[in-house]
Amino acid sequence: MTAARRVTLGKKRAIVARVEKAAIASPLSDEAEVIQKAGIDLMDIDAANEDEIIAKAREADVLFTVRAAFTRRVFENLPKLQAVVRCGIGYDNIDVDGATDNHVLVVNIPDFCFEEVSNHAIVLLMACAKKLVRMNHLLKSDGWGASRRIMEPMGSICGQTLGIVGCGNIGRMTARKARCFGLNVIGHDPYVDRNLASESGIALKSLPEVMAESDYVSLHPCLNQETFHLIGDKELHLMKPSAYIINTSRGSVVDEPALIRVLQDKRIAGAGIDVFEKDPIDPDNPLLKMDNVIVTPHSAFYCDASFKRLRISVGQEAVRVAQGRWPKNVVNKDVKPKVNLVREG
Repeated sequence: MTAARRVTLGKKRAIVARVEKAAIASPLSDEAEVIQKAGIDLMDIDAANEDEIIAKAREADVLFTVRAAFTRRVFENLPKLQAVVRCGIGYDNIDVDGATDNHVLVVNIPDFCFEEVSNHAIVLLMACAKKLVRMNHLLKSDGWGASRRIMEPMGSICGQTLGIVGCGNIGRMTARKARCFGLNVIGHDPYVDRNLASESGIALKSLPEVMAESDYVSLHPCLNQETFHLIGDKELHLMKPSAYIINTSRGSVVDEPALIRVLQDKRIAGAGIDVFEKDPIDPDNPLLKMDNVIVTPHSAFYCDASFKRLRISVGQEAVRVAQGRWPKNVVNKDVKPKVNLVREG
C-alpha cells in the first residue's frame, strides 16, 4: 500500500514499512492512516527471518514491528535505515547495540498501557487470592459443595504484603492500586530513586527480602541481559508456601522450568501468568494443566482504547523520523543518527 504524496528525508523520498510475518500480522489501520495523512509512502513487508528483512526492506527509511527480530546483521545490511519502531514497550527482539553501532534509532512506545497492565496484575492477584477461576469451574462442573471445599486456605488480602520487582511506571502504578485494597507494598529495583518509590508507597528492599517477605510477588522489570531469569530456582524457593507470583512483564524474566517445578511440588501456592518464555505458549506446557495457575494469552496490555493509542503512536513516531524530526521515545539515546534530526522543544 502506498500514499498519494511523498515526503523527502533529506534528498531522498521517505519510505516507512511495517515488517511482520504475514500469517500473524494484524491489518494495518490507525498507524497507516497517520503515516499516509503525512504523505509518506507506506509498505507492508512479509518477512520471517534476517534474509527476508534484508532483501525486502532495503529501500525503507523507517521500519516498525511487533515480533520481527532485528539483529546486528540486519542493521549492517540496511544502510538507508534511520529508525526501527517497536510496537510496544519491550524491545527484546531488537539488538540495541547493533542498532547503535550502525547509527539506527530504536524507538518504543512506553506509555500506551500503564493502566491496562497494572490493572491486569491486580486482577490476577485477586483471582489467585480468592481462587476465582477454580471456584467458577468447580461450581459449574461439580456443584456448590465442591466449589466451597477449596476455600481454605485463603488469605485476607488486606494487611498482606505485595512485593513489586521492577518499580518503573507500571510497577509503581500497580503499587498505588494495591494499597487501595489494604496491601502493604515492598519492592526491589536497583535503579529507581528511593523517594520516587516511596511516593507510590513502596519500601525498597533487596530481592531476597522481597521474595521471602511477600504474600504476592508481582514482576514488572524490562527484559534485558541483566533481568533474564532474574527469578530462578533460588529466588522461588525463598517464597512463602502460601505466596503467589504474578508475571505481566516478560516470560524470560522467570526461569520457567524452575517455576513449573515449584508449582508442581506445591512449594508456593500458585501463579497468575500473562507472559511465557515461548510466545505463544506450547499447548503441552504443564502450566496449562495446573489448577493453581491462572493464565492469560499475553493480553495484559490490551483494551480497545490502549491498542488504538499504540497504533497511533507508532504512526506518529515513524512520521517524526521520516520528516527529519527526533522521535519522542528513543531507547538508545546516545546513538549518532545517519542524518541530522531536529530535536523539538
